[in-house]
Amino acid sequence: MTQKFDTRAIHAGYSPDAATGARQVPIYQTSAYVFDDAQDAADKFALKKFGNVYSRLTNPTNSVLEERLASLEGGVGATVTASGHAAQLLVFQALVQPGERFIASKRLYGGTTDQFQNTFPMSFDWHADFVDVDDLDAVKKAITPKTKLIYAESLANPGGVISDIEGLAKIAADAGIVLVIDNTMASPYLCRPIEWGAHVVLHSTTKFLNGNCTAMGGAIIDGGNFDWKKHAAKYPELTKPHPSYNGLNFLESFGNMALAVHNHAIGLRALGPTQSPFHSFLTLNGIETLGVRMDRHVQNAQKLAEWLEAHPQVEWVNYAGLPSNTYHARAKKYLPKGAGAVFTFGVKGGFEAAKTLVDNLQLFSMLANIGDTRSLVIHPSSTTHGQLSEVHKKAVGVLPEAIRLSVGIEDIADIIADLDQALNAAAKVAKAA
Repeated sequence: MTQKFDTRAIHAGYSPDAATGARQVPIYQTSAYVFDDAQDAADKFALKKFGNVYSRLTNPTNSVLEERLASLEGGVGATVTASGHAAQLLVFQALVQPGERFIASKRLYGGTTDQFQNTFPMSFDWHADFVDVDDLDAVKKAITPKTKLIYAESLANPGGVISDIEGLAKIAADAGIVLVIDNTMASPYLCRPIEWGAHVVLHSTTKFLNGNCTAMGGAIIDGGNFDWKKHAAKYPELTKPHPSYNGLNFLESFGNMALAVHNHAIGLRALGPTQSPFHSFLTLNGIETLGVRMDRHVQNAQKLAEWLEAHPQVEWVNYAGLPSNTYHARAKKYLPKGAGAVFTFGVKGGFEAAKTLVDNLQLFSMLANIGDTRSLVIHPSSTTHGQLSEVHKKAVGVLPEAIRLSVGIEDIADIIADLDQALNAAAKVAKAA
């Protein structure tokens, strides 16, 4: 029997512990594991047998989270990491060689843009070509013989841009390259990119998957749907004999799970960004209520966006759930259960009015996170996207008057009341100016 999403969010990857009968997933707070004998140890070290060796590579608590995420996203395997940025690092290490290129959406989370624009080329010789992924012709034209992947967010942070995943997947397929989609903002409850042709899905599990601001983490879900054999010359890390395991070939040994196994055996082993089992435990607890929370998140976000759109102190609202939004039709296609809980709006009066609004909010917490049960606020231009040039900020929709909201699951009347009094305070600043 195929179980529904909410059931898998609670049960996938775990049955009650046979030794103790524990109903909840235990926290395996151990760094290493006892082998049965010398041959068992040798086989596990050589990847001839699956099993726990050392918690930098695998951990039973982490493994449950990985199986659960693979189930929810529709992948063949997953790897959890210390952060979302660590997940990106592992994927690029597996797929991109020094001197090679990748296509990246112009509208990405500011920290990702900085990683791609500065750290990757300087430290690893991986080079991004930033393209407006809404322009599919521009994406096609940007592909060169050295291009190894296309990278976009299903729902962009903070601009609310929804990527045409199916369109990008066709371009990637025609070019024989990998499509990587960051699904953090939507979560697998609202969008499942693999079903639209994506090959790899990434998450910052710190956000909606954890859901209560208690655990850091990242995840890579391998869709198992890329033909590594057909394009073997492009991806030598997965398709050529690897020196770390005496010439083992990940594709020959693990088939469509080649990337998932590589992310553990090479990524975690050699680079080391392992997720803490305690953080995996906290994230598993969060995922149990993902569907329930996301329903309330998007319900509140929709009502709040509609209220803001009618407010006299608001210049504009960028939420794909609104019929007036450019991405409304795409939201109905890719996010039929709702357009997410994070969006931006512009305050009349510019930067000073925006600052006054943020300073006067009482229910909203101002912090650098999204996806919490609590409502959160930040001014992207001076914080999350502050390292970008003014030209780049404008291109991605991060304007001086823009406020980013991550709408929580509190009572919507209280959320509106808090914004209303803060907007009134901002109006006085705008009037004085």
